[in-house]
Amino acid sequence: MSKPAYKRILLKLSGESLMGGQPFGVDPEACYKIASQIKQLIHLGVQVGVVIGGGNIFRGAGAAKAYMERTPADHIGMLATLINGISLQQAFERIECDSRIMSAISCDVMAESYSWKNALKYLEKNIVLIFVGGTGNPYFTTDSAASLRALEIQAEILFKATTKVDGIYDKDPVKYKNARKFDQISYNEVLANQLQVMDATAIALCRENRIPIRVFNLFEENALLNAVCNNAVGTLVREL
Repeated sequence: MSKPAYKRILLKLSGESLMGGQPFGVDPEACYKIASQIKQLIHLGVQVGVVIGGGNIFRGAGAAKAYMERTPADHIGMLATLINGISLQQAFERIECDSRIMSAISCDVMAESYSWKNALKYLEKNIVLIFVGGTGNPYFTTDSAASLRALEIQAEILFKATTKVDGIYDKDPVKYKNARKFDQISYNEVLANQLQVMDATAIALCRENRIPIRVFNLFEENALLNAVCNNAVGTLVREL
């Protein structure tokens, strides 16, 4: 087995990754599979922070377009990430892997309020951190939260795990059979070509702080392990 290329990582999970084969909500077995992959990394000495989305339950931006104000719509989306975080933590409990939920929104009964200093202490103890609540502010996606947390915890790389594609393409590979996959691509190319891998704010924040991003399909065999060992998987976004 290859050795890990990184000591500390930030993993961005979509809410959809928790659905399994369901059209909505949380599948406990999907949570179990994800938690088991992450536990492998902990055994290898890799420190892991996780930012999780809420799209499997509620999408604030979509609701705002349809029938409600954007701020309360995003607040509901933040609560959806808390539901997902608790679900994922229960999977870690099942496999006896120590984890903590840290929330950007105050919800002391269910999650610890986010603290940069406490986060670093937990990571040094090899405790998996599950960051929920996005940035705590409306109008910012959980992709932006992932970039922000990656910076704050001094992660060496941000992993963007997808459930539909195995990297970044020049156009939608589902619609176009001739879509070309990039092995590597620069931040500027992603932004200039409006490639929908993460929102522009998240990409720009990583570019400014030189944090590489690797985009890959979470459910390909050993994908997360291969990504951490810097093997050829998905697409690497960095300064070229």
